[in-house]
Amino acid sequence: MTVDMSQFYEVFFEEAAEHLASMESLLLKLDIHAPDPDELNAVFRAAHSIKGGSGTFGFTDMTGVTHILENLLDKIRKGELALRQEMIDVFLEAGDVLKGQLDAHRSGGAGVDEATVEHVCAVLAKMAGEDAAPVAAPPPNVTPKQGRSRFHLAFKRVAKAKLENLLRELAGNGDLKVQEESGNENLSIMLDTALSESDLLEMIQYVVSLKQVVLATGEIDPAEFAREAFGFFEGNPGAPEAPPVAEEGDGFGLFVSPAELKSQQEADEGFGLFDDAPGMEQIKQVAAAAPSKPLAAAPAKTVTPATANAEGASIRVSVEKVDQLINLVGELVITQAMLAQTTANVDPALYEVLLNSVSQLERNTRDLQESVMSIRMMPISFVFSRFPRVVRDVATKLGKQVELRTIGEGTELDKGLIEKIADPLTHLVRNSLDHGIETPEKRIAAGKNPKGTLTLRASHQGGNIVIEVSDDGGGLSRERILAKAKEKGIPVSDSITDQEVWLLIFAPGFSTAEVVTDVSGRGVGMDVVKRNIEGMGGRVELDSKTGTGTRVTIRLPLTLAILDGMSVAVGDEIFIIPLNYIIESLQPAEHDVKTVASDGRVVNVRGEYLPLVALHGLFNIRPKTRDPSKGILVIIESDGAKAALLVDELVGQHQVVIKSLETNFRKVRGISAATIMGDGKVALILDMVALVRMSRNLS
Repeated sequence: MTVDMSQFYEVFFEEAAEHLASMESLLLKLDIHAPDPDELNAVFRAAHSIKGGSGTFGFTDMTGVTHILENLLDKIRKGELALRQEMIDVFLEAGDVLKGQLDAHRSGGAGVDEATVEHVCAVLAKMAGEDAAPVAAPPPNVTPKQGRSRFHLAFKRVAKAKLENLLRELAGNGDLKVQEESGNENLSIMLDTALSESDLLEMIQYVVSLKQVVLATGEIDPAEFAREAFGFFEGNPGAPEAPPVAEEGDGFGLFVSPAELKSQQEADEGFGLFDDAPGMEQIKQVAAAAPSKPLAAAPAKTVTPATANAEGASIRVSVEKVDQLINLVGELVITQAMLAQTTANVDPALYEVLLNSVSQLERNTRDLQESVMSIRMMPISFVFSRFPRVVRDVATKLGKQVELRTIGEGTELDKGLIEKIADPLTHLVRNSLDHGIETPEKRIAAGKNPKGTLTLRASHQGGNIVIEVSDDGGGLSRERILAKAKEKGIPVSDSITDQEVWLLIFAPGFSTAEVVTDVSGRGVGMDVVKRNIEGMGGRVELDSKTGTGTRVTIRLPLTLAILDGMSVAVGDEIFIIPLNYIIESLQPAEHDVKTVASDGRVVNVRGEYLPLVALHGLFNIRPKTRDPSKGILVIIESDGAKAALLVDELVGQHQVVIKSLETNFRKVRGISAATIMGDGKVALILDMVALVRMSRNLS
């Protein structure tokens, strides 16, 4: 039966993407003058793993690039070549090429331009002192070793069709003769090639992982083969003093100990042991020392013991399954709230056991809810990790020296927010690099360090995550912003506060850039950033000081699935106000409420007049009272502006499970979502941003 390799593609795609991200991160941290040997080895291993996996699945375009990349990295880590800045540049370009090729195989897209691939490969080969290999059909495992060797590969009970990829690669690397023994599925291969032992073993290792066990004999050193086959982990490159023991999750801990096999027949099938093969006793000894473990179906990879332990303690689960679990837990929370409300009026003396059980259910439900929500929580380092490359490339293009600092990378937030926050943060970072941080000449003239600093900081504050993007650049110019606002016809006064001036840059099409570049200057971006942040239930704040720098602060809820809210009553209806927008609640005196033009009203709160928004008027509800002095005012703040919402009463504070109103009904002005209360009724969650904007028109 032929093994369908496509079933393992997704595993390879995910692992290759992780290796590429790791490789880029390590390259950006390398000290050109004194590179860390461990970091160089880690970069080499990442390229090596991608090469092996891509060769196994027949992605020869990726194999060709990684082969040339690996050769250059190998010479650098062995000290044969000195690391230079231009090498880092071309390594990063090669990483971009591999990302493009990986995306093409994953999504079936057009892939990377062939001229770009050839250029990168030619530069890599030139740096390594080699001629660039043809990119269209690269020899996947050729090494510069001189001379040829003859190898004998013996496969036991395996169909030739199962080895198509391997045979195709072997045929491209030498003279190959394949003989199938009659009456069974044994295969005998003779290969005359310039391949080294290590390259040959690299090619056959994935055959083993697919339960097609191979024995190599001939001119391969048996001790070398044993160590390579069974000890695929980091260690002394010399022969080990004792047989290596495979760690859990090792790239090549894929053999089952003969002592634990049920029969000699299984031993023959599991190892393809030919007793007359040279060095067989040494291989048997090493195999016997390896612990029993299941055969891996995914491509093997070289990992450190620490990484192996981490992988052994985690599993890959699709986002759809996690979302389904979160939805079910949300329904359980609603059901628990219904039970709690139903039992709230029973006699505690008669139903003590029932009430205790409901209380226990409430505690367990809350714990379950928090545990399930934590599954979707991811460290913000998934976003921060992309910016070292962005900062490096943009700063180089602008001729600036910039140091990136990241603080709080372990701060967690919902995966949905992780995906949505990346683009706004990228725009803010590029803005800081282009408009904020000055050129080295200007910084020196201002008495600053020629190298600017861009800081990304994340932290938890209450039920929110706070992300800051700050720089020590020239800051915003109040005069330039006001002049630009007047030029665009925005009504402004010279007496407005600095905070109000800074908010002008969020106006659509607003830009103070004198020259439009490919980095920024078109006036498109900051308004989109603000709109996207508010769409996630967050808000953005800006603070700047001329000559000192600028700080943009983003406040977001930890998750998009559950929020802490205050339930308020208006007539017979219940509305939910997100807690992070509420400043205070109060009952005003009658003389504090003033009527302005038309039917608009404002309320005096400690000397500050705020627009008064009557919810019953917005949603056409019959309230219990229309007099603000007999109702409750909830003071909210959004978008740097405040408003007072008139409600009948405050019902309580609690967590609510967010349900999309637009998906289940339609979009309603002033409403962001809905939830189900304990009594089974639907309560609407108010859209604070929309209500504040509406209040400006009402006041």
